[in-house]
Amino acid sequence: AFKEDTQALNVLPATCSPKATEHIPDIIQFIQTLIDQGMAYEVQGNVFYRTQKFEDYGQLSDQSLEELRIGASQRTGAEIALKEDPLDFALWKAAEEDQDLLAWNSPWGLGRPGWHIECSVMAMKHLGQTIDIHGGGQDLTFPHHENEIAQSEAKTGKQFVRYWMHNGYVTVGEQDEKMSKSLGNFVTVHEL
Repeated sequence: AFKEDTQALNVLPATCSPKATEHIPDIIQFIQTLIDQGMAYEVQGNVFYRTQKFEDYGQLSDQSLEELRIGASQRTGAEIALKEDPLDFALWKAAEEDQDLLAWNSPWGLGRPGWHIECSVMAMKHLGQTIDIHGGGQDLTFPHHENEIAQSEAKTGKQFVRYWMHNGYVTVGEQDEKMSKSLGNFVTVHEL
């Protein structure tokens, strides 16, 4: 349906539509490189990225490490107790018994990739170590894009993205409420 709708809008199809599940060996190799560099560490089958070791962390979202740390210190849960620093983020998540339907073997045990690592690996595999333009919604600036920069540039030593383009929210109704699938207030291109 997406392909039909975009074709009707005269949008050319993508050259490649990668899936994270097709890149698990690449993801594991990428994470292992970060561990070997001392930029990541393993705890109980989870692997976390050391944000404090990346000098420019927070630059894209224009936040200092201290500002980010204050916000992160409010988090609770089992994962936070495993981290060296509340700002560290998951590269690999250990499978939870009887809960993870998708899990793969890795050097750290059965688990799955974190959200941010998938994007860096697929982008770099198909577009190269430095991308001209990376887009996304403004809500992805932090933490998603910030984390993509940190892990990618730590691995390669090169600039990951030359230009970031963040779009605003699509809003609906008299209250200008954010259009969201979770809110059920969305309209599809096909319906339009």
